[in-house]
Amino acid sequence: MFYQGRSYFNALELQLAKRMSHGFQVQGTYTWGKSSDTSSATVAGDAFGNSISSLNWFDMKLTRGLSDFNVGRTLVVNGTWDVPTAKSFTGPARWITDGWELGLILTVSDGVPFTSTWGTGDDPAGTLSSDDFAFPNRLGGPGCKSLTNPGNPSNYIKTECFAIPTAPDMAFFNANCNQFPATLQPTDPTQPPVQVTAPQCFNLRGNAGRNILIGPGITNLDFSVFKNNHIRKISENFNVQFRMEIFNIMNHANFAPPGPGDGNTDIFASDATSLSPTNGNGGTAGALLRTTIPERQIQFAVKFIF
Repeated sequence: MFYQGRSYFNALELQLAKRMSHGFQVQGTYTWGKSSDTSSATVAGDAFGNSISSLNWFDMKLTRGLSDFNVGRTLVVNGTWDVPTAKSFTGPARWITDGWELGLILTVSDGVPFTSTWGTGDDPAGTLSSDDFAFPNRLGGPGCKSLTNPGNPSNYIKTECFAIPTAPDMAFFNANCNQFPATLQPTDPTQPPVQVTAPQCFNLRGNAGRNILIGPGITNLDFSVFKNNHIRKISENFNVQFRMEIFNIMNHANFAPPGPGDGNTDIFASDATSLSPTNGNGGTAGALLRTTIPERQIQFAVKFIF
């Protein structure tokens, strides 16, 4: 079997650093880039939680989009400060105030992309393949230039900006669309078959492509406080360091993008009904269910340096 793939990457990288002087140093890096490809999967399978399977592997133009690992902008700032000690202090006062060190790491970045789907698990398009989902249509109009609601984890995807694929006209519908899709048929064979509502065309590929939505970004600040205690009687470099590290000190909720395994990338069920959580049917379409960074955590440790 022969596999093909294409990938493209362009980026601008900047770095600004202040070297250690007067007990203070800081460094900042900024990356603005774009990575696109026809598939981000690895030999071992889909390595990323936001990956979709190769529904249109036969035409790479249909699968080209942002890479599953693409992050548009990333800013990282880190710094340390050796807190000065008053030279006039002696004895216990000097020990208490001497050896303190503060540090921080600030990370701010865009989110990774993900894909809107519909009918996952029921093969609504009737492809009869192992790829059991379909692409919906992306709608234009007011409010749909952006497809997400940043800061709204319960309705992150603008579900109103998507629709079941539709035929361009009735002639196309009558000639090409499956008017009695399997996902609409009743389980009771004695019941009459159900016809699709024109111009919905279940077997038509939607125009919402791969990775057209961007997940929530990351804002995280880690802070540390160290107390260095040099014991010259043991050796010149012997140091007992007390450490307190606070991860995500702002306790900011950093949500993960919706993934195929969560079921919340599906805008519609296989029978074309909406799964939006706003319509009261218990759906999770567009909801953010997981986080990428844990809540605030505080860690204490003792480190021996010699």
